[in-house]
Order: sequence, then C-alpha cells, then structure tokens
Amino acid sequence: MDRKLAGVLFAVCATLLVVLFLLPLGMVVSGGFFSGGRFTLAHLAGVFRNPVYAEGLRNSLGIALGTTTLAAAIAIPLAWMANRFDFPGKRAAGALLLVPMILPPFVGAIGIQQVFGVQGSLNALLGLGPVDWLARGRTLGVVLLQALSLYPVLYLNVAAALANVDPAMEEAAENLGCTGFRKFRRITGPLILPGVFAGGAIVFIWSFTELGTPLMLNVTRCAPVQVYDALKEVGSNPFPYALVFVMLVTCLAIYGLARGLFGRRAHAMQSKAATAAATVRVGGLRGALVLLPFAVVIALALLPHLGVILTSLAAPGAWYRSVVPETLTAAHFTEALGHPLTVGSIRNSLVYASLAVVFDLVVGIAIAVVVVRSDLRGRGWLDALATLPLAVPGLVMAFGYLALSTRLGNAGWVRESPFWQHLLDIRTNPTLFLVIAYAVRRLPYMVRSAVAGLQQTAPVFEEAAANLGAPPGATLRRITLPLISANLVAGGLLTFAFSMLEVSDSLMLAQRMDFYPITKTIYELFSLLGTGPHLAAALGVWAMAFLAVTIVGASLLLGRRMGALFRV
Repeated sequence: MDRKLAGVLFAVCATLLVVLFLLPLGMVVSGGFFSGGRFTLAHLAGVFRNPVYAEGLRNSLGIALGTTTLAAAIAIPLAWMANRFDFPGKRAAGALLLVPMILPPFVGAIGIQQVFGVQGSLNALLGLGPVDWLARGRTLGVVLLQALSLYPVLYLNVAAALANVDPAMEEAAENLGCTGFRKFRRITGPLILPGVFAGGAIVFIWSFTELGTPLMLNVTRCAPVQVYDALKEVGSNPFPYALVFVMLVTCLAIYGLARGLFGRRAHAMQSKAATAAATVRVGGLRGALVLLPFAVVIALALLPHLGVILTSLAAPGAWYRSVVPETLTAAHFTEALGHPLTVGSIRNSLVYASLAVVFDLVVGIAIAVVVVRSDLRGRGWLDALATLPLAVPGLVMAFGYLALSTRLGNAGWVRESPFWQHLLDIRTNPTLFLVIAYAVRRLPYMVRSAVAGLQQTAPVFEEAAANLGAPPGATLRRITLPLISANLVAGGLLTFAFSMLEVSDSLMLAQRMDFYPITKTIYELFSLLGTGPHLAAALGVWAMAFLAVTIVGASLLLGRRMGALFRV
C-alpha cells in the first residue's frame, strides 16, 4: 500500500479516535481530579471514604467476580465436551447454547421476576405462600441472570482455543503417562488459558459495569446504579466523576492484564493445529449422559427468555399465582408496535444504529487496511486504540459524553445558536452523541472482522490491479471490498444489532422521550402500571427475534471466527 495514503488514513482515523473516544474519557478524568482549576486527590479519596460509594464498588466487584466465575464454570466444561465428543444432538445443542446472546440481561429480568416473584410461577408450582425468592438475594439474582446471558462469550473463546490445540501435544502427554484430569491441568488447560482469560475479561468488564439488570431487579447499592442516580449532578458534583474513574481504571487493568499476560502467548500457542483433534463418538446411554449437561444449561439459560415470552402473551391479571398464564393473547405484540412510545423508539433506534454502522464501515475498513496492508510503525498502536473500546464500559463512555455535552452546552457560542444547541446539547437532542457512542462502542467488531478478512486474502490481486494502473480507490472498491464482503457484512450485522439493543448508553444519554431508543422505552414501559410490563416484554420479544436472525447470519458468515470478535 502507498505509504502516503496509509499515512493520511492513519492520521484521520487516529484523530477521530482521539476526539470521539479519548476526549470523553479525559472529561471523566478531569472531572474527578480538578476542582476550581486545581488538581486534587480529595474526590478520589472521598469515593473510598464514603461508605455508600465504597459499598457500591464492593458489590459491583462481587457481582463481576461471581458472574465471571459462574460463566467459566458453565462454559469451560461444555466447550471441552463439545470438542472431545461426538454425540446425538450435538449440533442442536451447540446452537441452543448461543441463544442467550439474543436477549439483553435487563430484559430477561422481566421474566425472572415473573417466575421467582411473590405471586410467581415457582411458588405456584411448589404450592407455597407469598415467598419472594428475590427479596434477600437480588444481588445473587443479578449474578445468575448475567452469567446465564454472558457465558456464550466465554464458550466461543474456549471452543476456538480448543480447536486450535495441536492434538499431538496431548498424545505425547498420554504416551508419557499423563492422562485424565492431570492431562487437562498440565497440558490442555495452560494451552487454552489465553482464550479463557480473553473471554473472561470481557465478561468481567461487562458485568462489572452492567446498568440495566441491577436497575430492573432494584439492586441500588452498586456502582453503575449510583452513577445513573447521579446524572442530575454531572455539572456540580465531582464525586460521580471520581467513581466513574475508579470503574474505568478497574476495567483497563483487567484489559491490560489480559493483553500483557496472554496476548503474545495467544499468538505463540494458538496457531492452527496441524491435524484435527479426533472426537470420540458416543451414543446410547453414554451419549445421553454427555448431552445432559448441555440440556440442563440450555433449560436454565432459556428460563428468562421463556418468562419474557409468557409475560408478553399473558392477558392483564392472567398470570397471578399460577405456573403459566391462564389466558393468552397476542394483542400486546400489536400494541407494542403501535404504541406512541414504541413506534418512535423503533424509528430512533433504526436511525441511530444505521448511522453507527455507516461510520464503523468507513473507519473500520480504513483502520484494517492500515494495520494489515501497510508497514507504518504506529499501525499496532492504531489497532490497539481501535480495540480498546471493548475494555471501556458503555457506562463510562456515556458519562464522558454527558460531561462533554454539558461542557459544550454551557458554552456561550452554543447557547446563542439554535443549530449548535440542537446538535451538541444532549438535553435538547441526544442524537449525535448516541450515534457516536454506539459507533465507538461497536467499532472493534468491524475492525476485527475487516482485519480477519484482509489477513485471509492474499494481496497479489491488489498488487496486480496497481501494476495495471488502477488507482487506490478503484482497487479498494473493485478488488479488496468484494473479497472481504462476507466479513464486512458479518461485522455490520453485529454492529447494527448490538447498537439497536445497547443499554447503558441509551439509558444515560436519552433524556427526552422524543429521542428514546428501544432499550430506554422497554425500561420506561416496565415501570408503568397496567399493561406496561406486558408491552415491555412484547417489545423485548421483537428485539429477541431481530437479534436472533442477526447473530445466526453473522455466525454463518464467520463460523468459528465469530469468537474473535468478543476477545480483548
């Protein structure tokens, strides 16, 4: 690739990432460390001295550790069995294991409360009185719900790591008498550890900063909810800035640990195996026993989905002290698509997500071309900076954009101009910042997809076009993009789907009803009396169906490479 063109693309992409990604983070840092223009550590120290904030951080760390541990306990054994055994129903089980990815955890909270609530299904099934199973264990409920939703991220990473382990190494261990669990502990486990830690880091960061699920389960003593409750004090109270900074440092530390300890080892040990691992074919009773853990996990993971679906189908008052609703109706699905609040939110989400995809396509392709097709010295830093949003939670980014908008909105040149006020003030119109937040948060998916496509495509075709006099733009349009189109479509589908169902950014940045996206509408509907929870569940089911189609399409295009999109 021409070095001059590569330099221009590098400069443009790096500038965009600095302005749209690092600048909001800088607002968070400055808000927590500067008071009256002077540097101070008082606010940061105050976070740990304040018993409410300290308890919130402890609870959030406990939720993240519990979620990651439980997700690993689910994903690692299942991935190992799927890699080692060929049993009846394996293909269907592998597909159903990924179903939890089609439902945001905070939507699943609607179904969980209906099942485990005072008048829920479990009490009716057991013939018990009004026992609130979530009353004292709501934090445990958050851990369980998030683990059952996020374990597919770990499963994809571990499955890909196991597929790349050279079976010759395990055979050599067996020949030396190292068998059974000892072989896994001494050989297989260390080889797949980079994949485990990569997926585990994403799960930890995701669960540590998850806002929607604690809100829906009324777990208020955790850091994300405390940040959400402090939104009205963004311009006057420095302590929320310091709290967000602590969360940011924690997530970046986990990310840095994953990259530093296992980044190089992942490349050194996880190259494609020379020979495929031999699977053991089991049938009959042994096959059923291997299938049983998959069935149990799938049944538990689908319980929130089932609860949401039944809530969406239940007539008002028909699911009370009964295992399932006594009267079913499909009216909520029609009403959900015709309700004034939902129609506007669907339109808004389509606009926000579409603009985010366009931005990510352009910027993601440019970054991938510089990283793979150029020899610039700083291309590795550009790649790392483009991947870094995976380690920065949506909650932190949203708070940074909110702080940036507040600073801009108070500027005289913005207040005096209706155009700039409409564009830059979230309180007037959050569209610009929602699109930027969605795009920056999902940019790693597009970059990783485009990089994978370019790495698998020999540059000889582009070199031949250049030798025939084709300009770089024509070569990119007529040669490069068609060759990696499957990767771009897959990355675009995932970017669009996850932008449509983004939770933290939507809850924090959309403050006017006219600009609510789908997830903010689901949250607002759930808090309404009467048919509100039913409409929220129906809208959640529509979102499930949409995301299911998207993920299936992306997985068909990417195959096992899909796990690399969820890796730090």
